Amino acid sequence: MLPTLRQRISPIKMIKKERRLIIAGNWKMNKTVAEALALVNGLKIEVGKVKELDIVVCPPFTALSEVSKAILDSNIRLGAQNMSENSFGAFTGEIAAGMLRELSVRHVILGHSERRQYQKESDELISKKALAAHATSLKPIVCVGETLAEREGGLTETVIETQVRGSLAGLSKEQMVETVVAYEPVWAIGTGKTATAAQAQEVHAFIRAILVSIFDDTVARRVRIQYGGSVKASNATELMALPDVDGALVGGAALDVRSFSDIIKNSIPN
Repeated sequence: MLPTLRQRISPIKMIKKERRLIIAGNWKMNKTVAEALALVNGLKIEVGKVKELDIVVCPPFTALSEVSKAILDSNIRLGAQNMSENSFGAFTGEIAAGMLRELSVRHVILGHSERRQYQKESDELISKKALAAHATSLKPIVCVGETLAEREGGLTETVIETQVRGSLAGLSKEQMVETVVAYEPVWAIGTGKTATAAQAQEVHAFIRAILVSIFDDTVARRVRIQYGGSVKASNATELMALPDVDGALVGGAALDVRSFSDIIKNSIPN
């Protein structure tokens, strides 16, 4: 039986500072190599020396190699948008974890709602990818989130718990600590709608409670849970100050130097 909302929230405030914020930009299917370099070089000027939080950019596969070289002298880290659960073989169009590591990729987004919707990725597949990522020392960013119909139908907690348990199945405690969970309400992705601070905190606290039940309190206290869904400079400060929000997975706003830099700057802990 999961604890009540009040029980989930009350102890977390004391341990917020144990977790370092992580702001990641998911570029999706945008930017040529030249455009990617222009973007990341602009980010280096604006936030390349920020040390108070972790910054990750996730370009399309075609730009990973050049972006990797461009950020070598900065605090910006490289992420990929997806990977295969297989390490090699006859899997046309797929990318293996080892191939990503060769390009100094550190993080990989798994189970994004767009892949769940368009590529029909299941929780079981996502868990296999997460295990494959850890086997190659990649840190997964595992996405979960409910649709508008599911929220309006009162199914948010059911959907989130199913996705969290299924997508993280098989991970050890050590692997879980090196995994980021990204809560992305599907109804707020690219729509301009954003969960209220109360809504975001409620679901983040719920996810942490699930992690307690799967692993233990110590692991749950250390796992970083990002919020994603129309994050922008104007709401970043409020969202990042929430007790259980440990960063942001940014979509459209990450495609512009100024907007992404402002989100990062507004997220720096006081």
